[in-house]
Amino acid sequence: MDHLVTARSMFGMTMGFHIIFATIGVGLPLMMLVAEILYQRKKDLDYVIMAKRWTKTFGILLGVGIPTGTIAGLQLSLLWPGFMKVIGEVMALPFQIEIYAFFIEALFMSIYVYAAERIPPWARIISLILVAVGALASAILITNVHAFEGTPQGFNMNNGEITDVDPWKAFFNPTFFVSAGHVAMSAYTTGAFVVAAVSAVKMMKQPFGSRIFQFHQKALVLSLAVGAVFSLLTALNGHESAQKLYEYQPEKLAAAEGLFETQSHAPLAIGGYTDKENKEMVGAIEIPWALSFLAGNSFDTVVTGLNDFPEEYWPPLYIHTLFNAMVGIGSFLILLSFASLAWKYLLKKERFPKFLMWIFVASGPLAILSIECGWIFACTGRQPWTIYRKLSTADSVTTSGNLPLLFFSFMIVYIILGVTVSLVLIYYFRKNTVLKDLNAAKEKEIPLFGSNS
Repeated sequence: MDHLVTARSMFGMTMGFHIIFATIGVGLPLMMLVAEILYQRKKDLDYVIMAKRWTKTFGILLGVGIPTGTIAGLQLSLLWPGFMKVIGEVMALPFQIEIYAFFIEALFMSIYVYAAERIPPWARIISLILVAVGALASAILITNVHAFEGTPQGFNMNNGEITDVDPWKAFFNPTFFVSAGHVAMSAYTTGAFVVAAVSAVKMMKQPFGSRIFQFHQKALVLSLAVGAVFSLLTALNGHESAQKLYEYQPEKLAAAEGLFETQSHAPLAIGGYTDKENKEMVGAIEIPWALSFLAGNSFDTVVTGLNDFPEEYWPPLYIHTLFNAMVGIGSFLILLSFASLAWKYLLKKERFPKFLMWIFVASGPLAILSIECGWIFACTGRQPWTIYRKLSTADSVTTSGNLPLLFFSFMIVYIILGVTVSLVLIYYFRKNTVLKDLNAAKEKEIPLFGSNS
């Protein structure tokens, strides 16, 4: 592979693996918090057992998320020295603050795990709130670096020299709040549907109406409720994100929709693929005027097409497929969650049909796939720039050799980590069953249940 492509592929592989653990690591604490609050309100032991089991899952996944995050930080320095030179002088604040966010997350996670039976209920809830805040703050701070890459401000570059640095202006770049909202909403959505997928698998293995079935059914309904709220909020935030693209990265929006000609009343292209040679969309379903409305809340909004930009500034046109996959999965999850809740509460059905259970099983992997597509779309759609219109990717990359060897070495590491964490989760939960936790909770003989009176 080309040197630049190898470097991008290696870092992309690292982030693609890390983002699974990072996203669930943000989403799961919210599920733990909601379960703990429900327990304190209803005094239903099932919810505190959920919180305990999800806490164990969170701890195991954190054990992989931390080293993969460390590898990502290391690769930033090794693979992208030109980029890190700018970040070090202009945008170091998020990395510095993130240390404190992680400290808060780890500290209060320890309190919840090891001291829950010694502290009052309100303190348990506060502990989980701070765990959730710490996890979310870490994600937002790191993602803000990406937001800065797309909408840089707070410095100037003259002949390679960095001048007029304003770190806080760089930190609060134009897409900071939108990006923060999107990473939060999408992570909470993903965490909820991952729980839904696991709960559905467990339900299908149990007789209908059994004690274990009822436990997992409560977890499923809870996750669908959380997923419904945050999948809808993700979509609303996505609308604002598209408007930021229209304002600050118009060629990225044009590539996402395969739009070549600048026009008002621009159509929204669903499906199909972008034919670069003939400069047209092939096989797409077009919704008239929708892209103009999405971009500017008006059908008269003029959307700039790719032909208005030099071709060397065009992002890879396959980002249209990534954008469609992200939006399509997100829309499907909204429909799934609201339809399922209507089935249970409006139609008052006691059980979900088997085909719907299988869809629940698929919803977790689909949510993760949507996150992956969104992340690749965000980064690839910024090409050929590392920092938009300031620093090209080609000027950022290292000149060191042996990248193919490193690429395959890291690939082996991630395969080992992925297999290991899967085996650890399977082993732990086979050894510590729901029935065992239910019995222990009633006897109040294990940590996290001492304050259940």
